[in-house]
Amino acid sequence: MDYKKLYFHLFNAATDAIEAIEKQNYGQASAILIAAQQETEEMYMDEDDED
Repeated sequence: MDYKKLYFHLFNAATDAIEAIEKQNYGQASAILIAAQQETEEMYMDEDDED
């Protein structure tokens, strides 16, 4: 399992969400985090299926 890839994906999304929060765009920040959570879960499941 490549946890580093998953970590960087979530870290980059968190950075994007922080930028959106700084612009007071809370809906966008929420959407970024939800999408990242779903994408990372899919990445995890896909790698788990390959093993």
